[in-house]
Amino acid sequence: MPIETVFLDAGGVLVWPNWNRVAEALNAHGVAADARRFASADATARFELDQAHVRSDQQGPRSFLELVLLEAGIEPSPAADAALAEVRAYQRTENLWEIVPDFVVPALRELRSAPYKLVVVSNANGTVHHLFDRLGLAPFFDTIIDSTVEGFEKPDRRLFEVALARSGSRPETTVHAGDFYNVDVAGARGAGLTPVLVDECGLHADADCARIRTIAELPALLASIGAPPSRRPARRRPRRLS
Repeated sequence: MPIETVFLDAGGVLVWPNWNRVAEALNAHGVAADARRFASADATARFELDQAHVRSDQQGPRSFLELVLLEAGIEPSPAADAALAEVRAYQRTENLWEIVPDFVVPALRELRSAPYKLVVVSNANGTVHHLFDRLGLAPFFDTIIDSTVEGFEKPDRRLFEVALARSGSRPETTVHAGDFYNVDVAGARGAGLTPVLVDECGLHADADCARIRTIAELPALLASIGAPPSRRPARRRPRRLS
C-alpha cells in the first residue's frame, strides 16, 4: 500500500541539543568544555543509551547528558553537577534541543510537497509544541504528539495510536522515523507501522529495518517504498478496439 503519513521523532531527527549552551554553563563553573567534543559524542551516547535498554548487565543507565559528558572526557564533579542543573532548568521550560540542522527544513518541504501527512511523535517533557513554535517548525506538521502531555511514551503503542487517531492515519500506510531502535523501531512495529531507523553515524549496522543517516534521505526512501496516492501514476484505460 502507498505511504500516506510520516511520523517523525524530534530529538536526533529534527532537532539537536544546543551544545554551545552546555559548554558555556560548564565553563562558567570552571569546568573546561568544548561544544565540538559534545557534538562528536552525541551519536555515540545515544547509541549507548539505546543499547542499555537490552543489556541485562546494565542497571540504571545514566542520562543522555551525563553520557555525552563522559564520552567527551568530563567526569562527574560538584561543578559539573551545578552546570548540568542549570542546563536542566533551561530544558524544563525552553527545551535544550533547539538546533535545527541545515538539511531539516528542505527535507520537510520535500515531504510536504509529496504530499505526505507529517506528524511529530516524541518522548519529550511537555515542551515540544512550544519548542516547534519557537523554531518555526510547527507549520510543517499536521499534529505534534508529546509523551508527557499524553501520559505514556514510546515504545508504548498507545502513543502511536493517539498519533494515528489525531492525524486520521492508518498504521499500514504510515512510516515512523526515529533514532532509537528499542524505542522507535520496536514501538512502531508494535503499533503496526513501518519503522525507519535514523542512524546518523552508522552504528546500527545489524539493524533489521530500513536505515538512513538523516531525514534528507527519507523522501527517496519513501519513494522506493510507495508513493502517496496523489503522486501515483494514473492507470491507463485499455483502448477499445473499433
